[in-house]
Amino acid sequence: MKITKEINDLSQFHAWSGGMTTLNVIKELGKVDELTALVEEMFPNGATETEINDFLWFETDVIERALGLPSDTL
Repeated sequence: MKITKEINDLSQFHAWSGGMTTLNVIKELGKVDELTALVEEMFPNGATETEINDFLWFETDVIERALGLPSDTL
Protein backbone atom coordinates (compact mmCIF):
# COMPACT_ATOMS: atom_id res chain seq x y z
CA MET A 1 0.00 0.00 0.00
CA LYS A 2 1.25 3.49 -0.86
CA ILE A 3 0.12 6.55 1.08
CA THR A 4 0.96 10.00 -0.23
CA LYS A 5 0.80 13.09 1.93
CA GLU A 6 1.17 16.68 0.80
CA ILE A 7 2.33 19.43 3.15
CA ASN A 8 2.52 23.19 2.64
CA ASP A 9 5.95 23.67 4.15
CA LEU A 10 8.51 21.83 6.21
CA SER A 11 7.25 23.26 9.49
CA GLN A 12 4.55 20.55 9.14
CA PHE A 13 7.11 17.77 8.57
CA HIS A 14 7.73 15.39 11.47
CA ALA A 15 11.48 14.80 11.23
CA TRP A 16 13.38 12.44 13.51
CA SER A 17 16.93 11.98 14.82
CA GLY A 18 19.47 14.23 13.05
CA GLY A 19 16.85 15.48 10.62
CA MET A 20 14.83 16.84 13.53
CA THR A 21 17.89 18.66 14.88
CA THR A 22 18.49 20.35 11.52
CA LEU A 23 14.83 21.25 11.09
CA ASN A 24 14.62 22.73 14.59
CA VAL A 25 17.63 24.99 13.94
CA ILE A 26 16.12 26.11 10.62
CA LYS A 27 12.85 26.92 12.40
CA GLU A 28 14.72 28.94 15.06
CA LEU A 29 16.52 30.88 12.30
CA GLY A 30 13.23 31.65 10.53
CA LYS A 31 14.34 29.97 7.31
CA VAL A 32 11.61 27.37 6.85
CA ASP A 33 10.35 28.93 3.62
CA GLU A 34 13.85 28.90 2.12
CA LEU A 35 14.37 25.30 3.20
CA THR A 36 11.01 24.28 1.77
CA ALA A 37 11.96 25.85 -1.57
CA LEU A 38 15.31 24.03 -1.50
CA VAL A 39 13.68 20.65 -0.82
CA GLU A 40 11.18 21.26 -3.63
CA GLU A 41 14.13 22.03 -5.93
CA MET A 42 16.11 18.97 -4.81
CA PHE A 43 13.10 16.64 -5.11
CA PRO A 44 11.00 17.99 -8.00
CA ASN A 45 9.04 14.72 -8.27
CA GLY A 46 8.41 14.46 -4.53
CA ALA A 47 10.18 12.35 -1.94
CA THR A 48 9.49 9.88 0.80
CA GLU A 49 9.59 11.00 4.40
CA THR A 50 12.81 9.03 4.81
CA GLU A 51 14.43 10.76 1.83
CA ILE A 52 13.55 14.18 3.22
CA ASN A 53 14.71 13.27 6.71
CA ASP A 54 17.98 11.87 5.35
CA PHE A 55 18.50 15.06 3.32
CA LEU A 56 18.01 17.15 6.46
CA TRP A 57 20.28 14.86 8.48
CA PHE A 58 23.15 14.15 6.11
CA GLU A 59 23.26 17.09 3.69
CA THR A 60 23.72 19.91 6.17
CA ASP A 61 26.59 21.39 4.15
CA VAL A 62 24.32 21.66 1.08
CA ILE A 63 21.58 23.25 3.20
CA GLU A 64 23.98 25.73 4.81
CA ARG A 65 25.34 26.86 1.42
CA ALA A 66 21.90 27.13 -0.18
CA LEU A 67 20.47 29.13 2.73
CA GLY A 68 23.56 31.33 3.11
CA LEU A 69 24.36 30.04 6.58
CA PRO A 70 27.86 29.89 8.06
CA SER A 71 29.52 26.47 8.11
CA ASP A 72 28.80 24.47 11.27
CA THR A 73 25.46 26.23 11.83
CA LEU A 74 23.78 22.87 11.49
